[in-house]
Amino acid sequence: MTLIMNCPKCKSGLIKKFYKGMFEVDSCPNCRGMWLDFDELDKLEDVVFDEDERKGSLVHYQTRTDLSCPQCGAMLDEFQYRLYDLRLDACTANGHGFWLDAGEDERVMEIMQKRAGEMERKINAEAEWRQILEGLHAFLTRRK
Repeated sequence: MTLIMNCPKCKSGLIKKFYKGMFEVDSCPNCRGMWLDFDELDKLEDVVFDEDERKGSLVHYQTRTDLSCPQCGAMLDEFQYRLYDLRLDACTANGHGFWLDAGEDERVMEIMQKRAGEMERKINAEAEWRQILEGLHAFLTRRK
């Protein structure tokens, strides 16, 4: 038996579709939002940045909403996504997933792309600093 889920925003019936041909999501044909199961948000992020250990924490500053989870009916919590200027909704009561309004999927990928660039710059800076310190150490030990 398939669970019929409704959009938490406009209450339209959600339909299954493949997100950019990669994985299946539940999408609202009316407001164009989408429900991502708990692991599907990670799949969306992985499109541009798949180093999970470097992504940073996910949920900050939760507040209860009046929107209900399409799977269990519990109230969704709104949270600040990875300390960026993006607020998403999640079923934190039962860990069912995340609601993304139209266009928020693109924002998630933009943020992950920015995060990937930040991490690359950090890694490069650390490597350069390590070389400088090794050179300084070699210079100082030769002088003794």
